[in-house]
Amino acid sequence: MDQYDLMIRGGRVLDPETNFDATADIAVKDGVIAAIGDVAGSAAQIIDAEGLVVSPGFIDLHAHGQSLPADRMQAFDGVTTTLELEVGVLPVARWYDEQAALGRVLNYGASAGWVFARIATMTTQQAASSVAGMGEAMRDKRWVEEVATSAEVAEIVERVQVGLEQGGIGIAFPNAYAPGTGVKELSELCSLAARHGVPTYTHIAYMSNVDPRSSVEAYVRLIGLAGATGAHMHICHFNSTSLQDVERCAELVKTAQAQGLKVTVEAYPYGTGSTVVGAEFFADPAFCQRQGTGYDAIEMVAERRRLADRNELLERQQREPGALVLIHFLDVAVNQRHRDLLDISVMYPGGAIASDAMPWILSNGRAYTGDAWPLPDDAVAHPRSSATFTKFLREWVIDRKAVPLMEGIAKCTLIPAQILEASTPVMRKKGRLQVGCDADIVAFDLQTLRDRADFLNMNRASEGVKHLLVHGEAVITDGMLMREARPGRPVRREQAS
Repeated sequence: MDQYDLMIRGGRVLDPETNFDATADIAVKDGVIAAIGDVAGSAAQIIDAEGLVVSPGFIDLHAHGQSLPADRMQAFDGVTTTLELEVGVLPVARWYDEQAALGRVLNYGASAGWVFARIATMTTQQAASSVAGMGEAMRDKRWVEEVATSAEVAEIVERVQVGLEQGGIGIAFPNAYAPGTGVKELSELCSLAARHGVPTYTHIAYMSNVDPRSSVEAYVRLIGLAGATGAHMHICHFNSTSLQDVERCAELVKTAQAQGLKVTVEAYPYGTGSTVVGAEFFADPAFCQRQGTGYDAIEMVAERRRLADRNELLERQQREPGALVLIHFLDVAVNQRHRDLLDISVMYPGGAIASDAMPWILSNGRAYTGDAWPLPDDAVAHPRSSATFTKFLREWVIDRKAVPLMEGIAKCTLIPAQILEASTPVMRKKGRLQVGCDADIVAFDLQTLRDRADFLNMNRASEGVKHLLVHGEAVITDGMLMREARPGRPVRREQAS
């Protein structure tokens, strides 16, 4: 009789790749799924999953938290793999070494950070590999506003290539934060991505409802880069960058995909975004016209206070460019038209759900990376840092039934794995419940699963996740956090020899 490390008994097992949907057992040995079905044998640990949905752990392509508290909060959102792809990191090897030394709860990984290559090449600043570090580097805006010289382009491309050779899982491409970048540089980087067979993770160049430099123009340019260079262009937060032109942007993406271009999308289920106050697009004198909002749509996260006017924005950009803000771009609470626009991005066929989870900070503005659980009362970020996947499943799948359950699970698991697996083979064993796949597994109660975080209480963990395993090790058991668990492993491309 077989002896397993762990057995999950009697749950409703869902595998989005094979469409398997049945009551079954799952046996785990050495961190890998060893058997599925009516499994005989014994195990050192038994999980009774009767009445629970058992699915692959959710894969987040877009998570800026990358810390112990961020991992724990995302665990209660069903996440087992959390990746920093839009902004990325540099140097890549050092970042992976640091994460391994710290110990991570969830699987982790990062792309090669193009903006950090630009900062290092075009300024004298030493920028931390984080959203806040990128924001602080906006004190010297040459990397933001200027076209690089030919020599600088060569150095930027070389730095990014080293990041890929060190195992970076693609190229981070937040173009909107460096809108002055020349197309020659962009095309060189896209060609580099194509040669290495890796995606670029793109914050489109412009966010605006009006021409010139509209979101539509940015999508046309992105699709043109995919066609001209052969690069896989992955579009981050399809909802927030398309603003109120998401219908037209979705048409453009659909047409590009029908022609065989490598263009993929992700979205999160909120009408409010988050970034740093130093972002160049806030400083545009025509910001209100281009975004369709006033300056009071910008809210300082730590202070929970909205900006009064352009003068206050410019003062904040000068004084604390790395400070986190919320940007309320769609009023989904009261505006049906805005809810419909959000639906287009969240429900886009073949699109992934991804959180854009922000780092946790305290009311004094400092990052929180400590061990307290629950998080400190004054810890804030964005509700998406706590509840993206549970909110999507609760609202779109369970309550509204706008997305079938299997398709909803696929958008959280299989689809993000497939976006990465051609270039990062370890992802072929994630996002699925099949023999031989990694035992990254979530078991949740379909009836009680719900998001609890909102804009007044951002640090409330979601409910309904009863068990969460990472490589077969329990992170959540019977709805309780295993505080000592650190089973997270790196998601990384093979390094160049």
